[in-house]
Amino acid sequence: MTMNVPADPMAHELFDEIARWPIFDVHSHIDPHRPAARTLDEVLGYHYYTELAHSAGMPTDKVAAELAPRVRARNLAEHLEKIDNTVQYSWLLEIARTFHDFPHDRITPQNVGDLYDRAERAARDGAAWDREVWTKTHLEAVFLTNAFDDPLEGWDTHRYVPCLRTDDLVLKLHEPTTVDRLRRTSGLDVQDFASLRRAIGVLFERFVRRGARACAISLPPDFAPRRGAPKRAVTPIRRALHQMDLRPDEHAEIRRTVFWTLAEFCAEFRMPFDLMIGPIRNVYPAGVAGGRDLVDHRVSLHEYAELFNHFAGVTFPVSTLSPAAGAELVAYAWIFPNVLPLGHWWYSGIPAFIAAELKARLQAVPKGKVVGYYSDAYKLEFVLPKFNMFRRVLSETLAEAVRDHGWTTDRALDLARLVLLENPRRIFGLGGAES
Repeated sequence: MTMNVPADPMAHELFDEIARWPIFDVHSHIDPHRPAARTLDEVLGYHYYTELAHSAGMPTDKVAAELAPRVRARNLAEHLEKIDNTVQYSWLLEIARTFHDFPHDRITPQNVGDLYDRAERAARDGAAWDREVWTKTHLEAVFLTNAFDDPLEGWDTHRYVPCLRTDDLVLKLHEPTTVDRLRRTSGLDVQDFASLRRAIGVLFERFVRRGARACAISLPPDFAPRRGAPKRAVTPIRRALHQMDLRPDEHAEIRRTVFWTLAEFCAEFRMPFDLMIGPIRNVYPAGVAGGRDLVDHRVSLHEYAELFNHFAGVTFPVSTLSPAAGAELVAYAWIFPNVLPLGHWWYSGIPAFIAAELKARLQAVPKGKVVGYYSDAYKLEFVLPKFNMFRRVLSETLAEAVRDHGWTTDRALDLARLVLLENPRRIFGLGGAES
């Protein structure tokens, strides 16, 4: 049951057609062993709800991990009325109606118990519920976020597509747990830069063998990729691998060198390197889990120009966290053949920001380079409402082209199909069923 269809008749017509298509989701945090929620608490635990409720006055201890799941859900429901103006609330209501036949137009403390029971009954057979949510969502594929030491076993990698997430290798190589995990996973005695490079190669080989279609990393706003200088990095990397104290400049050298090494392996294995740029961590330490990081508008893609120039054969799908960085991303995708604007991420992922960014991309970037959206979801239930939100904005944007610029509806739908399906299938090397 789709909610909030566009009011404009032309946009409504386009949306009705687009909503029939399968969903190709190129970035999520889904657990392929348990992809759909087993309780309403797992839905309400999505950080958007806990952080918005906390922002509206809910104490953090109301959603503490030690509480019973039903209690957490009831506590959060007491604050939903304060956030029912948000698009995130609309996702929640769409989930309740689509997947649980929830009959009300508000989720309140009085009816949340009924919704909790409905969700619990639906998910009683977990595997069957996973299949039902997949089918109702009309999912074609969903990309995962896999730690470099993930065993990559126990699921259909054509549906749940592995993606090598590399944040820990770049940003936390100095931590003992990272080094231990790398040694166990690679089977190599990683002691220096040479053995580190071999170990990273082993990771890429294993991920590609298991069907991985992308490498990805989230980078802070002050990160500046520069061509690695192995001779200069040898000593800092050895010191990091042996948990010795490091100066700030040595940390920076390690991060640059490991990042550049990852880009080299992306070139060797012809793998897109997804860059998610801009979050600054733990700005609000007193916040709820997942609700402590913020945007920093000072990020500049100018710092990445050397990377994009040097690795001309590597495709870089780029997401920027700050809405203010959207115009710069359009300019870089306009000029660089290997830079693609990827989705609308996190704080930029609300309709007002999506509409502005999407219109700019469709007016300025070659159409074969635009990858429309990804869910960033932790549970399968969120994929459909989040994609429907984007589909509505896309339909409204294309309706304007039909109404004001003489496009035919067929031309508008062809562009929508390119942005939502054909581009991601081609860029990430997967075929797909016809829409």
